[in-house]
Amino acid sequence: MNIKNVTLALGTALVLAVAGCSSDSDSGSGTTEPTATAATGGAETPAAAAESCPTAPANADATPQWTEKGTTGGLQMVASTATEAPNITVENPFSADETQVKTLVEGDGAVVPDTASVSVCYVGVNGRTGETFDSAYANGSPVTFPLDGVIPGFSKAIAGQKVGSKVGVAMTSADGYASGNPQAGIEVGDTLVFEISILGAS
Repeated sequence: MNIKNVTLALGTALVLAVAGCSSDSDSGSGTTEPTATAATGGAETPAAAAESCPTAPANADATPQWTEKGTTGGLQMVASTATEAPNITVENPFSADETQVKTLVEGDGAVVPDTASVSVCYVGVNGRTGETFDSAYANGSPVTFPLDGVIPGFSKAIAGQKVGSKVGVAMTSADGYASGNPQAGIEVGDTLVFEISILGAS
């Protein structure tokens, strides 16, 4: 059994943009647009424009807000703070047979409708490998996109939450990339794990 501790603030350059994510029904190739399209999903709200994503490493002694056993493996997640990136520890291969959403920290803003455009900080970890494949925390810049333009698991995690919330999601391949995404190292069947901080919605 291989346990990898993913320190998200030290992640490599973004491989794929959440704004470029699409369900596998959009294309048989399973690929997405490159990172350069990340900011084109919609305009940032004024409140979100002033926000940034924390880049400092997470406190190694922080108590996980979410511990989840999978069909195989498991995960522990610590939400981001105002100054520290989140931390996800994956006992891989981690897999889930249904998408799980966990509110790590509840915000006090408006409820996000499923038709909203949102501004978020996020990180994605491949459950099979334990590796970070995408992170807005890596460069400190939030990403804005419409919820109807992303993979289903992302919409399930964000819609219905309050602005200011920090959310964890472990999504099945069907809610992520059912056809895989070779550019991001995602294979068919991979469970994806995200921590998402919701900065704003419009």
